[in-house]
Amino acid sequence: MNKRELVPGYEISPVIKGGWQLSSGHSLDRKIEDGQAVADTVAFIEAGITTLDFGDIYTGVEELIGKALSQLSKKQGSSARDQIQLHTKYVPNEKFLSNFDRSDVATIVNRSLSRLGVDQVDIVQLHWWKYEDRHYLAAMEELFKLKEAGKIKHIGVTNFDVDRLKEMVAAGFTPASHQIQYSILDRRAEEGMAQFCIENGIGILCYGTVAGGFLSEKFLNQPEPKTVETRSSVKYQLIIDEFGGWDLFQELLSVLNKIAKSHQADIGTVASAWVLNRPAVKAVIVGARNVSHMDSNLKIPTIEFTDDEMFEINEVLKKSKGPNGPVYHLERYFDKHRNIMHTNNN
Repeated sequence: MNKRELVPGYEISPVIKGGWQLSSGHSLDRKIEDGQAVADTVAFIEAGITTLDFGDIYTGVEELIGKALSQLSKKQGSSARDQIQLHTKYVPNEKFLSNFDRSDVATIVNRSLSRLGVDQVDIVQLHWWKYEDRHYLAAMEELFKLKEAGKIKHIGVTNFDVDRLKEMVAAGFTPASHQIQYSILDRRAEEGMAQFCIENGIGILCYGTVAGGFLSEKFLNQPEPKTVETRSSVKYQLIIDEFGGWDLFQELLSVLNKIAKSHQADIGTVASAWVLNRPAVKAVIVGARNVSHMDSNLKIPTIEFTDDEMFEINEVLKKSKGPNGPVYHLERYFDKHRNIMHTNNN
């Protein structure tokens, strides 16, 4: 898989393997088997999906990634680390934000390095629960100090709005990347975020491109489900409601299914490819529990849409009602979206 330059001198795979699905807090009804998860992660890396995204609050995942890196090193030697791009997060507890302690940044980053078994992580992405507690610039300053100390290669952010990004840039803390929810169902990034990132050299990394699995043949011509298996399913069922409801969602699935067949692909692959082709987007994050969809994931960067295909998609999107507003605003301030999150895992 051909790499893409995120910032000068640093390349990532355009498809990133996400780690949230491997956390013990994600699944509502199934247990993650560590040994299989490690083997599957190694398989993704060897297939060319070399960039891994996870987080300090994804219970057990940094340790799993560390085990995968160790296993790959046993097979390939010391060069194994150079093949992989490790993207973690720094997510301070919501209840501590008003009395933010700068030392917490180094404590958590050092813990991540220990869990991973490395001296340097490629990107640490800052998430901040409440803008009312304005210490996010102090957190960014501490992260940049750790970059100067060689413990972090690049600084990223996740789930901020344009106004907050402007503050960071003005303060001299321009991030290399911004990880946000962005899909054919959720195009809030197109309300100013994408353009700002282009103008400031910030690469967008996208999660939610298959809406927690809803963008798939499994739901085509099916009634809206009454029960769900994971927190992702809860989260993205709400996004479908914001988009315009189940009937409009079915109309979109029908169009995507037609396009998928013409490309000998599946709906999820086409939906992710649509995002990967948007301005400012550098990579899409696939939430793979295992290798069952790896071949489809590898095909995402190869999909090229015709003008007619884009026209059909846009005709459906014209009917969508939302979601609207800044990136992550619903998740930050509206309880039905917000209550899915675990805000105090550190």
